[in-house]
Amino acid sequence: MKGSVVRNLLFVVLFVAVFVLLQNVVALTAAGLVAVATSQSFSAVLGSLQGAENGGLYAVISVFFSLVVIAVFWKTGWTPVSRSYLRSKPWTVLAWVVLLALGSILPSEFLSEKAQLMMPEGYQQLFENIMKSPWGYVALGLLVPVSEEMVFRGAVLRCLLNMSDRRWHWIPIVLSAAVFGLIHLNLAQGVHAFFIGLLLGWMYYRTESIVPCVLFHWINNSVAYIMFHLLPDMNDGKLIDLFHGSDRLMYGGLFFSLCILIPSVLQLNMRMKR
Repeated sequence: MKGSVVRNLLFVVLFVAVFVLLQNVVALTAAGLVAVATSQSFSAVLGSLQGAENGGLYAVISVFFSLVVIAVFWKTGWTPVSRSYLRSKPWTVLAWVVLLALGSILPSEFLSEKAQLMMPEGYQQLFENIMKSPWGYVALGLLVPVSEEMVFRGAVLRCLLNMSDRRWHWIPIVLSAAVFGLIHLNLAQGVHAFFIGLLLGWMYYRTESIVPCVLFHWINNSVAYIMFHLLPDMNDGKLIDLFHGSDRLMYGGLFFSLCILIPSVLQLNMRMKR
């Protein structure tokens, strides 16, 4: 038993290390290609990549990074891939997952503001420039949900669950959510990722599939992308600005969100198979 625990822990460390390593390898490779194409020094290009104005290049790098991660974790079998869950026709569960994702957005933003969790200015500017890029949605909306769920639920959480008694399943879920939060490298995104990671971990534990997790992640990122482009004035604003400065409307929106969020959790708790 001890050998199995140690083996699974080593795999968890390996998965996170490979994720970080691939991120750096893709970034360094991109910097080298840009340096050759523009006849600049490698160090100068690498330094410029850290600037918020290079959001378009970061979006392209993120696309290739996600594709590499998906390929590596799929081909190595670190994240088992099969159609067995979809063959069970879980359409009602997936519909409730969509509602859960939609219902969590306003409460999550409200709690982040109350806790005064704001992204560092450099991160915020880089994020906005990525969203403005034509590759922004491909990177953040489509590929990031798949690659991150393959790593943090399909690989990391799977191994953590394998090394623990199922009666204590919340311990692996919390640990995987913590790793998911830390990997974002800033407090605002990290705390948000941690709490979302708890929901995603719960769904993975109950279904043993990353499909509901990818769907939730996709809805969450897609709504952020849509709101960024439909309401550009909101990007530096507060949640209340979405409701034209009306506290009454804002709390009404939060109440409506909870009327979606709470029934979604209850329905999923009944419908998701252990």
